[in-house]
Amino acid sequence: MPTIEAGTPRVGLRSLDTLWFQVAGTICNLACTHCFVSASPTNRTHEFLSLEAILPYLEEAAALGVKEFYFTGGEPFLNPEMESILEKALPVAPATVLTNGLLLDTERCRRLRRLADQADYSLDFRVSLDGYAPETNDPIRGEGTFDRILQGVSNLVEAGLNPVITVTEVYEDNGTVRGKERFFELLRGLGITKPRLKMLPVFQIGAEAERTGAYETWQRLRDSDALDEGWSHLQCSSCRMVTDQGVWVCPILINEPQGKMGDALAETLEPFPLDHPACWTCHVYGVSCKT
Repeated sequence: MPTIEAGTPRVGLRSLDTLWFQVAGTICNLACTHCFVSASPTNRTHEFLSLEAILPYLEEAAALGVKEFYFTGGEPFLNPEMESILEKALPVAPATVLTNGLLLDTERCRRLRRLADQADYSLDFRVSLDGYAPETNDPIRGEGTFDRILQGVSNLVEAGLNPVITVTEVYEDNGTVRGKERFFELLRGLGITKPRLKMLPVFQIGAEAERTGAYETWQRLRDSDALDEGWSHLQCSSCRMVTDQGVWVCPILINEPQGKMGDALAETLEPFPLDHPACWTCHVYGVSCKT
């Protein structure tokens, strides 16, 4: 085990509110230049999670009082069992799928709507977009992706599903009042009367570190940085992440060996040291991948 520097804070798991599944591993149909896990068509650091592998975690999470599931990747809909996985998850808790939107064809969206209508709990979708025009989105996500993403969003809307559009602050303008309004205008133009938008900062790890540079040495948390409520504002105080290799502390650190906490959820309930610079981003920007 690596040595933990004196003064490094630890965050306890106050409750397992959210369980994440890296359902597509690091396999994606895109290779976005800001991806903090460097997902791509050729990155097999983490592989698909099968339905068979997920079922025991659903059962264990239910016993621990889980409140919601999130499914991410990579691109979740590359996993051929994704819809079957949702069928098994939705009787346990609400589910959200984080997707790039490229595989949301008309027929899939209709099936997802039927699944949502039949579910005990809510089914939601997050579609990633990094610019309100091809000129800004496509340099990050790939040539031609802007129009394809909007088509996927339109297919969801036509099926009666209103996704959250997730935008990173990869451009300074994205997070401004005017930038947000540009995204809202874009979504209203697709016929979405109540657009849903979530802004997230970028993490300077993975592909983003290659694009703009890694963290500085001073970007580390210390015990003295704690808020009045301690570290309970961090998502790692109420979540864990399952990959094909076990259970990790959070969705951000799956490529960091120290982020793995065990093979079963019961092995990951102890406090975790906040000794990675990405923890600094979560603290400073109040990052939560939840709504």
